[in-house]
Amino acid sequence: MVDMMTEQLLSLETFLQNMYNDIEKKINEMITDEKILTILNGGKRLRPLLASITFKVCTGGTESQDRYQNFLEGSVGVELAHGASLVHDDIIDGDMDRRGRPAFYIRSGVDNAILIGHKMLIIGLDLAVAHGNKFAKLYIDAWHGTLEGQLSEINFNSKDLTDTNISADSKFFQIYSRIIDLKTATLFSAACKVAAIWADASDELSELLAEYGREVGFAYQLADDLVDLNNGEMLDSVVLPLLSRLETKAIKNGTVKAKTIKKKIEKNSPEIKQLYLSEIKKHLEKAQKISNESIIPTNCYKQFLNDMPYYIVNKMLAEVNITI
Repeated sequence: MVDMMTEQLLSLETFLQNMYNDIEKKINEMITDEKILTILNGGKRLRPLLASITFKVCTGGTESQDRYQNFLEGSVGVELAHGASLVHDDIIDGDMDRRGRPAFYIRSGVDNAILIGHKMLIIGLDLAVAHGNKFAKLYIDAWHGTLEGQLSEINFNSKDLTDTNISADSKFFQIYSRIIDLKTATLFSAACKVAAIWADASDELSELLAEYGREVGFAYQLADDLVDLNNGEMLDSVVLPLLSRLETKAIKNGTVKAKTIKKKIEKNSPEIKQLYLSEIKKHLEKAQKISNESIIPTNCYKQFLNDMPYYIVNKMLAEVNITI
């Protein structure tokens, strides 16, 4: 006999699979550029999937077909923005692989990758503009936040922080949190908010669901980084680039400092992982608390809203055999 939790999980997975299929269909209907389709291919669609639960919890599943198709168009816009950010991030970070194959700039060249990324953003903006100023403004604000996060990561130095009395470690975590909030949580938040707007939710409910998305996005990025840390990839991708900008002197060749930091990470690995898990759980609990707010309509989708944060984070952490 299937227990209640397993039954709920199966129901959530069935819902997500159905939504994934609809999102894929809409992408292939709307996007004709083969290069863009190649970039989008293989994505998890986490942001539009989270948005789909937000949309359905607001409508109770009673929306018209036209409203549902408009929501799906908005989801394509979200994926275009996310895909463009990945293309540009790979160039900036020098990452060679993406989704199990060479990064787009490796296959097509840096010039092509930059311009195709811009094209994706323009198509996404065009979609938003076609549906009105409110959607265009939300798209622009979300992308602005993502850009600010990327710029903070690239250009950060200790002068950017007003409190000069805090330690280098504290500065690191301060900027690290800020970057996660802008680069990742902002787009999760925008996806949920635009879904609520498509569902004709009140401003109060839209803002609440935007905050829900932000907490889920924060938890997800922390989980993603924990996987990288566990696999020995965190040092080059996150820690060194940030810590190097906190030093008063440049790191010569990165060799000595890298070894020192690596030893510290390895020595304190259990404590670091527990810190990550504690922070992840804190954001998951906030998301679940929001999902139980009385202003959110009570229907079958409200349970999905409650289950989704732990579901997507545990799917990520399963790669390193961790469950929260």
